[in-house]
Amino acid sequence: MPFTSGIPLSSSIAGDWADLLAPEADRIHRIGDELQRRINAGEHILPPPAHILRAFTQPAEQVKVLVIGQDPYPTPGHAVGLSFSVDPGVRPLPRSLVNIYKELKADLGIEPAQHGDLSAWANQGVLLLNRALSVTAGQANSHRNLGWEPVTELAVRSLAARRHPDGSPLPLVAILWGRQAQSLAPLLGGLPRIESAHPSPLSASRGFFGSRPFSRANELLVQQGATPVDWRLPGVR
Repeated sequence: MPFTSGIPLSSSIAGDWADLLAPEADRIHRIGDELQRRINAGEHILPPPAHILRAFTQPAEQVKVLVIGQDPYPTPGHAVGLSFSVDPGVRPLPRSLVNIYKELKADLGIEPAQHGDLSAWANQGVLLLNRALSVTAGQANSHRNLGWEPVTELAVRSLAARRHPDGSPLPLVAILWGRQAQSLAPLLGGLPRIESAHPSPLSASRGFFGSRPFSRANELLVQQGATPVDWRLPGVR
């Protein structure tokens, strides 16, 4: 793993992601060293270091839906390295995730899962990527200027640049919830995207509810010749 530094950010990043993110390897080294310095000083960093790059453990070539989040949940025990997802044992669920489940039911009739583990989506090629990949416990947005943004921007550009041998783009749908996610739209070129308000309690009623992102994403995937996502999660009520 080429990004190992003073802190074990990840031991299982997919090989094609390692190649795609190589231009930012030095920056990732520096962030890892800074996080280790902060941990040594007693700062509680989330998610656990080995999960910070978890979004990149599934191969880039398999990504067909991109969901952009802001930064990891700042509540200890919640952040797992996938945007909007939490550990299966977390109760109560974060309110943003509750709203995502509400829209999922309204859109596709899927009952909310009993847990907040979204890894079943990730395993199907849904990249759950935060703009910043770490946070200080209890302090939302605290790592916003740590240096993660160029790394995640490179990830988005790399996905948009993927091509078939004939030069056509690989299937991809971007789901951009909120202003921070939508700021990445120019990096996607002409690839299809679904934009709405963020699912947080502060904004969900201003355009997230009723936006039907799940069915629309599947329709756009089918139009591109890709298999739709099964948005059901194990363990429904």
